[in-house]
Amino acid sequence: MSRQEKTLGGTFTLPGTSIMVKRMGYGAMQLAGPGVFGPPKDRDAAIKVLREALASGVDHIDTSDFYGPHVTNEVIREALAPYPAALTIVTKVGGRRGPKGEWLEAASAAELKQGVHDNLRNLGLEAMDVVNLRLWGDHGHGPSEESLAERLGVMVELQKEGLVKHIGLSNVTAKQVDEALAIAPIVCVQNLYNVAQRSDDALVDSLAAKGIAYVPFFPLGGFTPLQASELNEVAASLDATPMQVALAWLLHRSPNMLLIPGTSSVGHLQENLAAAELVLPAEALAKLDGIGKSV
Repeated sequence: MSRQEKTLGGTFTLPGTSIMVKRMGYGAMQLAGPGVFGPPKDRDAAIKVLREALASGVDHIDTSDFYGPHVTNEVIREALAPYPAALTIVTKVGGRRGPKGEWLEAASAAELKQGVHDNLRNLGLEAMDVVNLRLWGDHGHGPSEESLAERLGVMVELQKEGLVKHIGLSNVTAKQVDEALAIAPIVCVQNLYNVAQRSDDALVDSLAAKGIAYVPFFPLGGFTPLQASELNEVAASLDATPMQVALAWLLHRSPNMLLIPGTSSVGHLQENLAAAELVLPAEALAKLDGIGKSV
């Protein structure tokens, strides 16, 4: 199967939109320097990864202007502009970086608006396809239950101005999703989720019932890569890597699951994309399903 013929996990259409994307996308976070701060070690390599992703059939990219900051968006623009009509770029606002790389909340109306304008400028776009409102929650870690109405109102205002086409959410609870849906259409939710960290199981299912995309961040564990004997055993039986198995499990988990694994390596990119073609037998799925229940 050539790279152009890969299905990349099939397709999903964002609700209430004409945006249909392949379920395996690409996350640009790792294109910045160490700790997602500063320039990439090898800018030419970063550009090559982005171009290879599109050549391999990827049609949606996840980014943010606070990656770097500004770095990933500038690299995306250099590598891919003028953008193909079929490419969907998703960003997020609600955070910023301190002078030493600190991850800080940026949730005021002025900061959210500035965040959108920064993304547009550095990507070279007139409007963003999708902007995720990223809540800071528990000091930038897990979500908490504060109201998002005021911040979402800012996003709706930007949408009415034509700067944001569609709105998503990130780092939110089911209650916050319900609050948001009473205010505006939501096309996707981006939360922490993987084969071992499954506190969002019920949310994944409820969003699937509504036709809303679920986009797991840290699908491979993030800064603490996934490690489980079950992953290793299944991978060995399928002649695959443990990370490919973890990605394949996510695609199998629910039809509304969109993946955005990131890498700065063409080799790892192709390994990730190949996971979309991996078939998991019933016994492998049963073994993998047990990981999240045992941690």
